[in-house]
Amino acid sequence: MYHEWRKEKIMAKYRKLGRTSSQRKALLRNQVTALIQNGKIVTTEAKAKEVRKIAEGLIALAVKEKDNFETVKVTTKVARKDKDGKRVKQIIDKDTKKVLSETHRDKDGKILRIENGVTVTVYDEVEKEIKKDLPSRIHARRQMLKVLQPVVEVPKEAAGRKRNTKEVDLVAKLFDEYAPKYVDRKGGYTRIVKIGQRKGDAAMEVVLELV
Repeated sequence: MYHEWRKEKIMAKYRKLGRTSSQRKALLRNQVTALIQNGKIVTTEAKAKEVRKIAEGLIALAVKEKDNFETVKVTTKVARKDKDGKRVKQIIDKDTKKVLSETHRDKDGKILRIENGVTVTVYDEVEKEIKKDLPSRIHARRQMLKVLQPVVEVPKEAAGRKRNTKEVDLVAKLFDEYAPKYVDRKGGYTRIVKIGQRKGDAAMEVVLELV
């Protein structure tokens, strides 16, 4: 059963691909991650066949567990923002917490200095709905994370690159994007298209892509 599926089981019984066991696992994890993130990869035919088995197992698991959650309402704090999208800040007394100023800047835009005052971000309490995984889906999520490598998305433009760098949630992509797409498909989520022999070692190169 899929809820008993383990990384060791998925990685077992594969071609060595000219590498040690740990090297092979790392290679396959990297390529499976790239396939799930981008929808296709270029690799050798031998590697593609191994990656396909793992990737299709992940997608099948996502399809099986896609609806195993409940929706709950939670109250959370969200930073208040002004019309320009910047966080609203005020000055409060560091001892009494009494608001000394509704803004931390004067009319000229300079930082205000108030005796015994500290600048804090203003937060509002909002109610929102979140998905709470049921036990089998939690387990499936953990199994996926054992295979998928962490992926960080960095903006191409230099301006704001550090601030806008973010980690890509590939597990959410499996559950929210791929599972609904393939829910009526019984396997065969990928295809291999040959593109010719690689220069040097003449290995057959292919495109492995999600259908």
